[in-house]
Amino acid sequence: MIKVKDIVKTFDEFRALDGLSLEVPEGSIYGLVGPNGSGKSTIIRHLTGIYLQDSGEITIDGEPVFENPAVKARIAYIPDDIFYFSQASITDMMKFYNGVQPTFDTGLFAKLHGVFPLDVKQPIRRLSKGMQKQAAFWLAVAMRPDILILDEPVDGLDPVMRRQVWSIIMQDVAERNTTVLVSSHNLRELEDVCDRVGIIDKGRLLLERSLSDLQENIAKIQIVLPDGASLPQGLDIIHENSPGRLKTLIVRGKASETTNILSSVNPLFMDVVPLNLEEIFIYELGGADYAVKDIIL
Repeated sequence: MIKVKDIVKTFDEFRALDGLSLEVPEGSIYGLVGPNGSGKSTIIRHLTGIYLQDSGEITIDGEPVFENPAVKARIAYIPDDIFYFSQASITDMMKFYNGVQPTFDTGLFAKLHGVFPLDVKQPIRRLSKGMQKQAAFWLAVAMRPDILILDEPVDGLDPVMRRQVWSIIMQDVAERNTTVLVSSHNLRELEDVCDRVGIIDKGRLLLERSLSDLQENIAKIQIVLPDGASLPQGLDIIHENSPGRLKTLIVRGKASETTNILSSVNPLFMDVVPLNLEEIFIYELGGADYAVKDIIL
C-alpha cells in the first residue's frame, strides 16, 4: 500500500503541496485528478523518490521511498515527457533495464513486440510522441513492477492503442496484483478503469473515494415544480441551473434521499440523470475560480 501523510513541499515562496494525504490500496488502479497546477506531478515525483518533502511521510508497504533503492526497484514510472539516453534505441534500453532491474522479463519483452510494432533499432528520440509512449509502456511492463506510476499515460496514442495499453495494465493488475496510480486529464477514460479516485486542488486532497461511492453521493436531478412552489429545505445543492421551468440540480447526497425530499413538493416532473466523473470533478471543485466564463469576442 502507498501511504502519503501530511506532505508539505515548497519551492521558494510557492507551496506546491499543503498537507496532502492519500492512500492507494494494493492491487488497485487509483486515479489522481485535479486542475493544472494542483500538485499532481509534484506528488508523483515524491512517490518515485525524485523529490524529498519538507515535512510529512511517504511510505510503500511501510518503507520510505526517498533514497531507498529496494523500494524504488519495485516501481516503474512513465512520465508525461518521455526521456531516454539521447542515442538509445528500444533494444539499447531493454539491455540497460535487463542489466539493472532484477525483475526484467526478456521473454515478456519479446512477446510484447507483437503488441508494439516498433523499430527496436531506431533511436527512441526520433520516434513520434505516440510511439515513444508505446516504447515506454513496452519497457515498463517488461520490468514486472509491483507499482506502476503513470502521468498522462495514453496522451498521444491512437484509440486502438489506448485500449490495448489499458487492457495490458488491467490484465497485469488482475494477474499480479500490481498497484497502479495514474494521473490524467482524460476523466472519461479513468472512469472506465479506476477503482478509486482522489481529487486534489492547491496541494490539498479535496476528497478520496471509490468511484462507485463518488457516483452514489452526488445526484443530478431534473425537476419541474408546480406553479408557486419552491425547493424544499434540507438539500445540499452545489449547483442549480434553470432554463425555463425545468430546473437542473446537482445535489450532494444519495439520489434516493434527494428524490424523497423533492417529492414533498409534488413535482410535475422529476428525473435522476447519471453523473460521469468529469461532471463530478467540476462540481466538487466548484467556486468562481473554476466556473466556465462567458467571454464576448
